[in-house]
Amino acid sequence: MRFFERQEAARAQTTQLLVLFALTVLALVVAVNAALALTWRIVTPGFSGYPAYFFAVNTGMTLLFVLGGWWLETSALQGGGERLARRAGAREAWPASREAERKLCNIVSELAIAAGMKPPLAMVLDREEGINAFAAGWDEGDAVVAVTRGALEHLTRDELQGLVAHEFSHLREGDTRLNMRLAGMVFGLEMIFNLGRSMCEADGNGQRSFLALPGFAIKVTGSLGWLAGRALKAAVSRQREFLADARAVQFTRSRDGLGGVLRKVVGQQEQGGLVSRTLHPAVQHMLLVGASADARWFASHPPLPERIRRIYGRPMTALPARRDDEMATRPGAIF
Repeated sequence: MRFFERQEAARAQTTQLLVLFALTVLALVVAVNAALALTWRIVTPGFSGYPAYFFAVNTGMTLLFVLGGWWLETSALQGGGERLARRAGAREAWPASREAERKLCNIVSELAIAAGMKPPLAMVLDREEGINAFAAGWDEGDAVVAVTRGALEHLTRDELQGLVAHEFSHLREGDTRLNMRLAGMVFGLEMIFNLGRSMCEADGNGQRSFLALPGFAIKVTGSLGWLAGRALKAAVSRQREFLADARAVQFTRSRDGLGGVLRKVVGQQEQGGLVSRTLHPAVQHMLLVGASADARWFASHPPLPERIRRIYGRPMTALPARRDDEMATRPGAIF
């Protein structure tokens, strides 16, 4: 795997998608103004102009909703990554009493040295049997890496190292901040759609107010902006997963580490689908493997076969979800 080329490609596509996201917000502001202006012309046929500050107020209110949504969503991370991880059901690892968690803490310390970072807090999701993990935190000072009990039970040391290296990439690249800010923007776009929908609703007698017509215009433009924002946010998230996969291979110099993790996840899914559906919604998009059943355009994670193919350069079969610490890393994995 040419991990440096993969990283550069993922960063370049992320930049293009972020520009498109900004243009989407700008297009929404223009569309809302156009829709309300048309509505004004329809409901006031005798007037030749618009009220004072008509477009300024419309623009200000639209941006207020988008930025308000961003503020509400990002406030979920107030208190740092540890607080968010505890809300998702994680606890601090116990290296003194559990061998598997001591191994996790050792790997976190080793990779922190390799990545030139302050070691994040190692945490464990005790109630999760599926193989998964996530990283959270605004910066290195409050960063955590949380892995599931299933990952500790089913992964070899090399594989656990690959999984943790993937999460280190998210911390190093600031993906937590990026994801939360984009989620906030999308939430703001959804709020505009909800505003229009509420203005269109009928009262208890089935009568609609005079706000129904401008509400319909806001609802239509808001829905288009919301869908476009969701699709772009998901596309950015998928590129950051490709970037983290490439960085994990760079950190560990092994394809079989993270590659083995993803192949075992496929094996788990084929055997019955142990996925992390019970975790807090705020961390769902941060997981190593997404649990969402969203359609392709709105999926926060790339398909597992595609991630595996990029790591190995060819399709690979699934692996049974069992740990075999006696099995050495295959010679072909070292390069």
